[in-house]
Amino acid sequence: MADLLKFVQDEFVTKKDFPEFNAGDTITVYYEIKEGEKTRTQFFKGVVIQRRGTGMTETFTIRKMSGAIGVERIFPVNMPALQKVEVNQRGKVRRARIFYFRELTGKKAKIKERRR
Repeated sequence: MADLLKFVQDEFVTKKDFPEFNAGDTITVYYEIKEGEKTRTQFFKGVVIQRRGTGMTETFTIRKMSGAIGVERIFPVNMPALQKVEVNQRGKVRRARIFYFRELTGKKAKIKERRR
């Protein structure tokens, strides 16, 4: 059964080429929004909180601050409306899921940049 599922995913799901990113990275996601007949591109820039799942069901969560309010959004990797993902800054964190980031404010909420 797992082989059949893998075969269908490989054949019918279009794989998009996005850059590698992990938790702690600051990325910009460009996605398409349909408003009636029109479509427009909107972007969401923030810090990656987590990546979860594999294959077709893989998702990633991004958090940004809008004024003093934190906004999180979950994007499926295989969402057809996703157009482009840009990595703005690589972050140096020790965990794969940085949920502790939600409680941090001010200077504590800064993530150090990872140099390569």
